[in-house]
Amino acid sequence: MRGGLELRVDGTLASCLRPGRGLTGIVWWALAAPVLLLPKHPRQRVLLLGLAAGSVARALRALDPGAEIVGVEFDGDVLRAASEHFGLAELQVHVVHGDALAFLRRDRRLFDLIVEDLFLGPSRSVHKPAWLAGEGYRLIRRRLRHDGLLVSNTIHEMPEIARAMRLRGGRVVTLDVRDYHNRIVVAGRALPPPREVRRRLAERPEIARLLDRLEIRSRH
Repeated sequence: MRGGLELRVDGTLASCLRPGRGLTGIVWWALAAPVLLLPKHPRQRVLLLGLAAGSVARALRALDPGAEIVGVEFDGDVLRAASEHFGLAELQVHVVHGDALAFLRRDRRLFDLIVEDLFLGPSRSVHKPAWLAGEGYRLIRRRLRHDGLLVSNTIHEMPEIARAMRLRGGRVVTLDVRDYHNRIVVAGRALPPPREVRRRLAERPEIARLLDRLEIRSRH
């Protein structure tokens, strides 16, 4: 990347760091943007499943400087790269080095926002863990506050993951990123309809400049 850094895992772009206003790429901003849709609590607690080198955490820190962020990452080499080259320490993330499923089975905290960005395999066949749509999302839903939001970065498994994310009485919205295969899925009981999502995201300059590249739709 010209003038910046990329972290690739098995050929897949896992994180990037750019100088200046952008800081990171559009997919990571889109994953962080739903923090702006949360009901206001004194301090939002955010769980990142698949921290990588901290690109989502960096965008979250820009949008909500006071948030408590917990990041789970399995790959020790990725965490070393994040620390040495991507300034992870400055983001004040509570880093958990371990398996996401094991973390979900043992942790009992509730979160306002849970961002799931878990992938396995090389870039041509990258996929979600087999356990995610079953036990994974059953556990994830239990860790979410009643008025919180779930977010997932999907590529091939979007319909299956969207079904697993859906909360009783809630709405599901997708943020499709133009020129990328990524479809960001957002679910929550307090999630507004797409037009209101767009209006509220447009209030923040960091996200407003990206909205012409995001297609925001309801998923029924």
